[in-house]
Amino acid sequence: MTTDDSAPPPPELPTGSTRVTDPRAMRALAHPVRLRLLGELRVRGPQSVGMLGEILDEPPGSVSYHVGVLARHGFVLEAPERARDRRERWWRAAARTTSFDPAEAHDDPKRRLAVDGLRRAVHDRYAALLEEHLAAEPALPREWVAASTSGDEQLSLTLDQLVELRRELHDLAHRWAARSDPAAPGARRVSLVYHGLPW
Repeated sequence: MTTDDSAPPPPELPTGSTRVTDPRAMRALAHPVRLRLLGELRVRGPQSVGMLGEILDEPPGSVSYHVGVLARHGFVLEAPERARDRRERWWRAAARTTSFDPAEAHDDPKRRLAVDGLRRAVHDRYAALLEEHLAAEPALPREWVAASTSGDEQLSLTLDQLVELRRELHDLAHRWAARSDPAAPGARRVSLVYHGLPW
């Protein structure tokens, strides 16, 4: 087997999950620019402030501010070993995913308000991802359009069945996340979004 020394190394992608319980951290993350910054660092690996500004079409000062907020709450970490000089600042995601449990905040109005704000911001990001896909779809090869999927089912489930469905969806998503390899020939970014919400 031969290797191409000129090929860029695969990105250093984060692992693990950050569990958020602090309402201040939830409010800090519930910002569209910060959600996008964190998402890009998770998918692309470590990036400089300048690179992040180009990806998000945001000024470097804005990126620095928002990354600083994420860092104060432990969502991102500095990656100084990547910097070419003292002025260049690089960042990496602290974990591959963020988790929080709305049920834990159910009886605490302050935490419930923070969880609700974060969930709404995340759902707005999901809607934006779908809009971005629909706008870009005409430029995709036909076979990638055919392979894409979305849909919904209206179910009547017991509480135990909904818990089982949630577990199966999480397991399925984690299994495919483990198979995800951005360096694989022909690989593209794919967003998997799913919901199982009682009415």
